[in-house]
Amino acid sequence: MASSKTREGFDRLLDSVVRLDVWETTFSGGSKRTARGVGSGVIMTSDGVILTNAHVVNPYAERISVTLNNLERVPAKLIGWDHWTDLAVVQLDPMEVAQRGLTFSHAEFGDSSQLKPGETVYAVGTPNGLTRTVSRGIISNTNRFFEGRTVGAGYETGAFNTWLQTDAAINPGNSGGPLVLSNGRVIGINTRAYLGANNLGFAVPSDIAREVLSHLLNADSVPRSYVGITPAALQDLENFYQLEANQGMLVQSVDPGSPASKAGMSPGDIILSIDGKTVDGRFPEQLPAIQNAIASRPVGSEIPFELRRGNQAQTMVITTEPLESRVGAMEAFEKWGVSVQRISKAVAREEKLKSNDGVRVMGVQAGYPAAEAGVSSGDIILKVGDVNIDSLDAIQTVYDSWVADPQKVLVEVERGRQASYLVLKPR
Repeated sequence: MASSKTREGFDRLLDSVVRLDVWETTFSGGSKRTARGVGSGVIMTSDGVILTNAHVVNPYAERISVTLNNLERVPAKLIGWDHWTDLAVVQLDPMEVAQRGLTFSHAEFGDSSQLKPGETVYAVGTPNGLTRTVSRGIISNTNRFFEGRTVGAGYETGAFNTWLQTDAAINPGNSGGPLVLSNGRVIGINTRAYLGANNLGFAVPSDIAREVLSHLLNADSVPRSYVGITPAALQDLENFYQLEANQGMLVQSVDPGSPASKAGMSPGDIILSIDGKTVDGRFPEQLPAIQNAIASRPVGSEIPFELRRGNQAQTMVITTEPLESRVGAMEAFEKWGVSVQRISKAVAREEKLKSNDGVRVMGVQAGYPAAEAGVSSGDIILKVGDVNIDSLDAIQTVYDSWVADPQKVLVEVERGRQASYLVLKPR
């Protein structure tokens, strides 16, 4: 960091890094509670748009307070969220900024695709609540892959990107802060570390972060296409099937009822090309880019797949559907003493349910009407009184009516594939 120009760029970066204090609603044991967390973020635009992690700020955030580098605190709101890449976008309250005449710098992206192992980088953020902390390290790996990762309440992440690995110190609270070069350019968003291990930190590459930020500035989520396959690295099967060099990706599983299943794809198939482009999925770290290429297509796209099944070549066209999380929305009905979660289409497929109607009981509170009626965690509430529960809105409407005029009511639940009928009474 010898030149004055480099120092100037790094100082601007430091002025753009913020601390986030977040108060969010949690749902457990039939009640709502407020939990507080601390993380980091980086201002990316002149009007106060902040990039952070999805596990730092989620849609259940009640309040967000941002502490700027000059120690001024400003309220903010969540404007976009993408758990698939563990990224979220928050914006400073523009009226508050204008009224108080607050000023701040904003950071600029670097090009993560040009990084090489051994390059010096800096992690900036609020580890363990210690604001404005800078740690230095190197890029240890530019293409680290993790399989089956989740964040927060079990939200899927990492299917569409790999991570930068660094030995710069990343600790709880660093999440959402930038990983930068000596000139202050952001080449990653610090996301995770191996707790109990030294010098193992990971960041979402800036090339992914830039793309997600662009989407979230125009919508509250990133639209993605779904075909319903779980891929696996080809590895030794390349030689077994005598495939052309650097070609092929194994289909490990196919979701029941998914577009791929409807088109006839089966576990064990080898995908050779997608939409005429050769697929190279020999190694695990190559899989996210292939999945991202599929997910990035507009929903409803008709995508040709060239396959190898045994010794036979096949071609099929798959029409994509919207990608949805397996984690449904949550709510708690405190006078009943029950917390519930919407059943997603993904969970309905996995569990071979008739539909994704109903809400799943996540917890009950002893001594309250739901527990007294015999409602248990894991039950699926299908009907309350005469109302079919096909959404959280449906059960919310029934609950609000019951609160206004508490009466005993019949509740139909599914438990172990069997219907049960329970009577919910006022306390």
